[in-house]
Amino acid sequence: MKGGFVTLEGIEGAGKTTIAAALMSLLEERGHSVQATREPGGTPLAEQLRGILLTRGSETMSPVAETLLMFAARCIHLENRIRPALIRGEWIICDRFTDATRAYQGAGRSVDAGWIDQLAREVHAGLEPDLTLLLDVPVMIGLERARTRRLTRGETVVDRFESETIEFFERVRDAYLSCAAAEPQRFVVIDATQPLEAVVAAAQAALLNTLTQRGEA
Repeated sequence: MKGGFVTLEGIEGAGKTTIAAALMSLLEERGHSVQATREPGGTPLAEQLRGILLTRGSETMSPVAETLLMFAARCIHLENRIRPALIRGEWIICDRFTDATRAYQGAGRSVDAGWIDQLAREVHAGLEPDLTLLLDVPVMIGLERARTRRLTRGETVVDRFESETIEFFERVRDAYLSCAAAEPQRFVVIDATQPLEAVVAAAQAALLNTLTQRGEA
């Protein structure tokens, strides 16, 4: 049986981790083998690159360097975890994928969109998500949720992206919505300001629809 690939997208505070757990439960209840992962990261080596990308150090990192590191981590993640799992017939629920690069580095950092697409073709030609859920939330709400989450965990340091401006995240959110509008067959946009139960229900309904289309519901 062919494996399935679901990606979750959205700005900080959208609730992707919670929804990933709900999707995993749904798939497991139907007898599918499933694993959750994230980008950047997902393997020991890719997690090391994640640390470099998120840490606010004294040395600057250009948008081009950031983009290359994102795709380096993605390439490692794909080769060592995602593709092998899909070949085994497993499902992958991934917190962010290339759409995040289009939004954060493309729109947020003004990196050339054509170049990002070229890198995507090189790194994962022939592989696109079966379903992408965009958990959409207004920027101020998302950032406040992220701040509350950090305080609850006792975290005092914000990473390189969480420390960005409101304008940066507005560009990112707009880019996400543009991506979704351009590929309605792959994207499902969910209003993440709804009560959690409604967001979970919408996400699971979208996944069930994908399973039905694949003849696996």
